[in-house]
Amino acid sequence: MNKVRFSSDEGSAFYKELRQRVDVYFISNNIDKTGNRTMYFKIALYFGMDILFYFLMLKSGSLFTFYLFYLLMGFSVLLTAFNISHDAAHGVAVKNKFWNNLLFQLSFNLQGNNAYVWGKNHTESHHLYTNIEGSDIDVLNNPLVRMTDTQPVRWFHRFQYIYVPFLYLLYSLNWFLFRESLMLLNYSSRTIKITIPRLEVFKLIFFKLFYIFYMIVIPALLLPFGWGHVLFAFVLNHFMVSLIFTGVLGVSHLSDYVTHPKADKDGVLNMSWPRLQMLTSIDYNANSRFLNWTLGGFNAHALHHILPNICHVHYLAILPIFREVAAKHGLTYMEMPYSKALASHFRFLKMMGASKELHTRMYER
Repeated sequence: MNKVRFSSDEGSAFYKELRQRVDVYFISNNIDKTGNRTMYFKIALYFGMDILFYFLMLKSGSLFTFYLFYLLMGFSVLLTAFNISHDAAHGVAVKNKFWNNLLFQLSFNLQGNNAYVWGKNHTESHHLYTNIEGSDIDVLNNPLVRMTDTQPVRWFHRFQYIYVPFLYLLYSLNWFLFRESLMLLNYSSRTIKITIPRLEVFKLIFFKLFYIFYMIVIPALLLPFGWGHVLFAFVLNHFMVSLIFTGVLGVSHLSDYVTHPKADKDGVLNMSWPRLQMLTSIDYNANSRFLNWTLGGFNAHALHHILPNICHVHYLAILPIFREVAAKHGLTYMEMPYSKALASHFRFLKMMGASKELHTRMYER
């Protein structure tokens, strides 16, 4: 991973005042930046739904109810990741560090993925160097999908805006089967390489096997529908989860409104870290209580990137402060309806497949 140094600009003053204003809000209202009673309820609700749908699936009396509860369980687990795993990874789901770590480990590892690997990639790569190729793990060096103008244009990239949705269906299966395994072998096309402690190597292998055991083996042994239906439900669940996951997150950073900055030969970026976050993140329907509740604040992605130490249950309250301070310092806060963000995402894919250079669209409210 290429480390980058940032410069000072209007984003520096924006960030300083924003933190001061937000601190005043929390202190004056005598509340913590971590989760409140609403968050505690969500933790109980989503973990409860995971368990409930799993046991209802195991009690299925027909193929219809089996598929229904299997997919509902997968959807519930995804909502758990959005609402609990993510905030816990940033240490803000609850006050206590031990419980944050336990929630993160439990909710992530039981999905068959490794919390340690994802946590390192997310906080030390994506959050720090958003959209900078060679530094941000989420800017893929993927031969099938061209996402930055430094990657070569292949003849088939002109069709990527058509075939990418089909590739998105494979996102979580690729993550489960290959992404972490290749990192374990220190062979990966990703932009960050990490040393995985032996304990985490054991946990990575153990929880992947355990995930297969309780998601495939147990249903196949206890239910009369056969291995074929269980395997099909498993794959179908991953297709559903992948499509929702990429639909929620893909539009935030891969858009013809955002930039893909490059550092100079000395590794210096000509902007501050806060300005980088504002230039590389799209928010959609940020005022929506429904999306805040279901997506865990992922729709207010710029806000999250700037203030990752605040639980998503507070986003709606501090959004007005965020907008006001950004406008005061001349920084554009890009927010739009989801339909507009999705259209921008596909325009970006089409443009990157047809043109060597990225032409960023001017954002207008």
